[in-house]
Amino acid sequence: MLSFLSVYKKELVSYFNSLISYIFIIVFLVILSWLFWQNVFLAGQTSMRDFFTLIPWFFLILVPALSMRLWSEENKQGTIETLLTLPVSDVHLVLAKFLSAASFVAVVLLCSLPLPITLSRIGNLDWGPVIGSYLGAWLLGCAYLALGQWLSALTKNQIVAYLVTAAIAFVFLLLGTSAIASGDGVFAKLCYTLSTQTHFASLAKGIISVRDVIYYLSFIGIFLYLNVYTLTKRHFA
Repeated sequence: MLSFLSVYKKELVSYFNSLISYIFIIVFLVILSWLFWQNVFLAGQTSMRDFFTLIPWFFLILVPALSMRLWSEENKQGTIETLLTLPVSDVHLVLAKFLSAASFVAVVLLCSLPLPITLSRIGNLDWGPVIGSYLGAWLLGCAYLALGQWLSALTKNQIVAYLVTAAIAFVFLLLGTSAIASGDGVFAKLCYTLSTQTHFASLAKGIISVRDVIYYLSFIGIFLYLNVYTLTKRHFA
């Protein structure tokens, strides 16, 4: 447990010592806030809907930048072998890196809380959809992190890890668009079920469905398992 916490703390601190992390925070808060307030004043409605509508697309660009270094940097610098010899299991190593990144995403989302608080003072804000949207945004970010973390373990090149993660995440997002997921056919229903966008949109309505939470937890679990499997293979390579 002490080794797990050491890796977790080391990874979490590294985010706050990284230029990419501050770029993430600035882009997320400044640009989204600017676009959000523009829409609020134009529409004249006290709603966070426009803010959360933009998050999946911003996460598509920004979250892979956080995950690309998780293992690629270790592979490139040759420190992964040392890391794997620590008295901590591969499962705990993967979880420590993932939870540190997930904690950072949670901190970034919490930094945007002044927006709904300010909006609630201006008008009558419905907090149900806001809470559901924050949960959905965090789970969406965690899903992309798990995907990116596994892909990062497959290469030494952070740019390759970033591009492949962004491309695959885009496919999962695209599956939920009306052009693909609308309709009564089996394919449309399958795309609707597999899409990260549809489950995020469902949570953003303020109804926290067990189905949507299970989807994200399963998505995260699958790619974390693949990450552990990739590391385990290195021991026998």
